[in-house]
Amino acid sequence: MSGDPHRWLLHPDRALPAEPALRGLAREIYATTRDLPIVSMHGHVDAEVFAADQPFADPAALFVTPDHYLVRMLVSRGVPHDALGVPRRDGRPVETDPRAIWRTFAEHWPLFRGTPTRFWLEHELAEVFGVRTRLGADTADAVYDELRAKLAEPRFRPLALLDTFRIEIISTTDAATATLADHRKLAERGWGERIVPTFRPDALLDTAKPGWRAELRRLGDDITTYDAYLTALEERRAVFAAAGARATDHGHLSADTTPLDRADARRLFGRALAGTITAGESAAFLAGMLFEMARMSTEDGLTMQLHPGVLRDHDPAVLAARGPDVGYDIPVHTEYTRALRPLLNAFGHHRNLRLVVFTVDETAFSRELAPLAGVYPAMLLGAPWWFLDTPEGMRRFREAVTDTAGFANTAGFVDDTRAFLSIPARHDLARRVDAGHLARLVAEHRLDLDEAADTARALAYDLPRAAYPKAGLA
Repeated sequence: MSGDPHRWLLHPDRALPAEPALRGLAREIYATTRDLPIVSMHGHVDAEVFAADQPFADPAALFVTPDHYLVRMLVSRGVPHDALGVPRRDGRPVETDPRAIWRTFAEHWPLFRGTPTRFWLEHELAEVFGVRTRLGADTADAVYDELRAKLAEPRFRPLALLDTFRIEIISTTDAATATLADHRKLAERGWGERIVPTFRPDALLDTAKPGWRAELRRLGDDITTYDAYLTALEERRAVFAAAGARATDHGHLSADTTPLDRADARRLFGRALAGTITAGESAAFLAGMLFEMARMSTEDGLTMQLHPGVLRDHDPAVLAARGPDVGYDIPVHTEYTRALRPLLNAFGHHRNLRLVVFTVDETAFSRELAPLAGVYPAMLLGAPWWFLDTPEGMRRFREAVTDTAGFANTAGFVDDTRAFLSIPARHDLARRVDAGHLARLVAEHRLDLDEAADTARALAYDLPRAAYPKAGLA
């Protein structure tokens, strides 16, 4: 930072080690990855954003209202959702003046000190938009006006920013029943290899969800048997693969993958159709379907991403008032060793399966996940995710897993965000943290500097490319 409290210049060594000897090594290593292309294969930016390619509406709509990291921090200190423009399900009024929303955010900027949200936002404002006025209550309007003017420029439209950010490929996350119409439009304009969908079937696999039967009807009006249901899922996967998809995405509370025999699966599917399935039966059906998803991945080559362990919508009153994804999803303890055993026993050595497993329970990294990925060829460790994609979380991840899984059994960094402009900031932070970790190994004479640079490139670019190949490729 500059000494001038209103002058915003980010330090080139931010997030690198503080020790002078390590910092010098980390600088050299980071320099080899800083400008590498971004492989963004686990994201949640809506494909419509790219297909429409319209200017972003305003700074509040871009930075504040949709960002659940940011919203949850403000809400935790008493700022109401209404003041941040988060809509209500009942249609009752909330703040709609974007300048007022931005002012509320800027007034509470000190809340983000020491958080990754602060790092990402500083990168977005100072590096992407070139803002040189530090954000605060007294500068809110000036920063807002500068951002609004720049958002009107063609270079800040979504497709142009793909080049600015050096994003080589980006995936969206799409419901299994999505029409993929936006992806077809993008493919017709030559973007089909660069913006790809991801198959997310959660709403079809979890029969306990209130909307399961409605989602099943969207899959097909004539699906009345388990066998027809499986066939329809396979057909939808094929549609996604034809549209460029490289992965599936599964986010459930448990990692259980215990298979069902066909008779039991048919029976539970029938009970789900009738609305008489119990909670325990729904959990068993879901576990069996995760096993089936792995089986299907061995056949169509879609990388299977599994990220369990989050109790969604912790506050039912907030869910009823605001809907999901407003900051009330909370991690829980998650067991993997026994839960993944059926899947890995069946497919863990299959040459056409890539299973990328994430966790928000970091106690599982060294105890369960690294040992599993360190022996089963089909399994890869996903990057520190959600509450763990922080400088400290990423450092702990490397220290916890490398002894057992090495570097090659990890799948590279994923940004996992709806906030499009934060993608380069998130990848930049991961590259800086990895440079620091590798610098320590060089300083301790455990790696040569050229090996560290080669490893840094692998973590930033080569490993994610390898983890998400085109579907059908072994």
